[in-house]
Amino acid sequence: MLTEIIKELRNKIADQEETRSKKAEETRSILENKESTDEEIASANKAASEVRKMDDQIKADKEKLRNYEATAKTPNNHKEPEGRKLSAEDEEKRSLNDFLHSKGEVRDGITSPNVGVTIPESIVYSPENEVKSATDLSQLVQHFTATTASGEYPILKRATATLNTVEELEKNPELAKPDFEKISWKINTYRGAIPISNEAIQDSAIDLTGLVSRNAQEQKINTTNVAISTILKSFTAKTVAGESVDDIKHILNVDLDPAYNKVIVASQSFYNYLDTLKDKNGQYLLHQPIVDGSPVTLLGVPVTVVEDTALGQDGEAHAWIGDLKRAVVMADRLDIQVRWVDNDIYGQYLQAVTRFCVVKADENAGYFLTQGAAPKA
Repeated sequence: MLTEIIKELRNKIADQEETRSKKAEETRSILENKESTDEEIASANKAASEVRKMDDQIKADKEKLRNYEATAKTPNNHKEPEGRKLSAEDEEKRSLNDFLHSKGEVRDGITSPNVGVTIPESIVYSPENEVKSATDLSQLVQHFTATTASGEYPILKRATATLNTVEELEKNPELAKPDFEKISWKINTYRGAIPISNEAIQDSAIDLTGLVSRNAQEQKINTTNVAISTILKSFTAKTVAGESVDDIKHILNVDLDPAYNKVIVASQSFYNYLDTLKDKNGQYLLHQPIVDGSPVTLLGVPVTVVEDTALGQDGEAHAWIGDLKRAVVMADRLDIQVRWVDNDIYGQYLQAVTRFCVVKADENAGYFLTQGAAPKA
């Protein structure tokens, strides 16, 4: 497919250059001829303008040809030996790389139904490309795949009824029906630009999938984090203060249902407050993980740290405590996708698109905390 496009473009450029050469020669002859009439000179000036436009077109087509030829020379585009097939992951990467280098004109292996291309999970979630500088809150909430633009999601409330004692051969008593709460949701579309220049595409024959997928994933994490943190800040507010953890203990032991699977999402400043708390024996209450990959815990509750600005202003100590999977539901409609978009100023730019919705599910599943008096040094 790519070889055919290159061949057609080369033929097109050759025809354009031949036509341009003839028209330029005719125009030059008229302008250099002292016996040319005013009408002929006016026609020649018009032709000269057309020649300049043809020069611009030829220049643009040659630039496009260089892009295709650079793509064809990349290792991913070398023909595989007979009897050897690319793995599914390598095929996805090659297809995405061809799409990027050709600005969307080469779509071999692309199965997206529209003009965009969804970044394959094998690229987005590869360990070396994961974003280390930002916590992905979407991994902590309840997910479901949305097949429509809006709808209702049923949340099963906690059962409070009990079973009854029944004598042998007696009729079964009527049991309480499950109680559902319907949560309305509506998908939102989020778009942004990926800062990859046209020069980077022209001048490099390298694999662009790493650069694009990493930046697109960073933007998606930032977007989902803002949406989720906005929901978290809408929960019932409470204040914790002092050098002890008594206020937090009361929330965990009394205010929250014991059936909830509790977590703490703390801003950096709130985490610093927790990290200074000690018990009566002078031991720090915040426990660091023994095994790599395990979370930091406070009173046995996992603690996730986010930037101060995710839950408030810079320097403010805020946190959310409760059951995140019961508190927040996220409807996924479209994973991160990239496509080339025309722009009046930049010509074309690579646009990232994702579609999802985040809604509050259980009002009682958590509290938004603000730390009052800071502990003494």
